[in-house]
Formats: sequence, C-alpha cells, structure tokens
Amino acid sequence: MVFLEKFVSMIALNPPPRWLLDWIGSAAAFCTTVSFLPQLVRVWRRKSASDISLAMFLFFSLGLFLWLLYGLGIHSFPVIAANVVTLLLALAILALKLRYDRLSSQG
Repeated sequence: MVFLEKFVSMIALNPPPRWLLDWIGSAAAFCTTVSFLPQLVRVWRRKSASDISLAMFLFFSLGLFLWLLYGLGIHSFPVIAANVVTLLLALAILALKLRYDRLSSQG
C-alpha cells in the first residue's frame, strides 16, 4: 500500500506526457475489449450461454453505455472507441444468451 501511495504522489507531482497516457489508455482499451472475443466465440460454438449471468451482462452493458457517454463528453477517443466495440461485443453475447436460453426452455 505504501508503494501505491508513493507512486500516486509521484505521478501527481510529475505527470507523464499526454501521448504516453493516451498510449496507456489505448492499450488498456484494447486489452479489455479483446478479452470479450473468447467468450463470444465460446458461446457461439457451444450454442449455449447457460453459464453466463444475465443480470451481470445487463448491468455491464449499461455501464459500458455510460462510459461511452462519458467518453463522448470528454472527447476521449480511447474511451469512446473501446466502449463502442466492447458494448457491441457484450450486446452480442447478451443476444446469444437470450436466444439460446429461450431455445433451451422450449426444447
């Protein structure tokens, strides 16, 4: 915890250049966005999303939408781009969940 406090105070006193922060933000956005692809592929291949929480994905999608609004408000391309793509992936998983859950309850 002490290391974290020292790091935060060092950054506050000596902020990194904007290009570096944008690069870090873009890398973080890429990682968090791409992390949804394996889940989407798994749901698609298995034709099942029974192990995915509907409530979690609903709240997560709402959070992504709010982050998107925030990114638009502050004019941050990394925030906007990441949340548009991640929201689309999350909504695709959500749509497959609803579809496959409906099909499994009918059969």
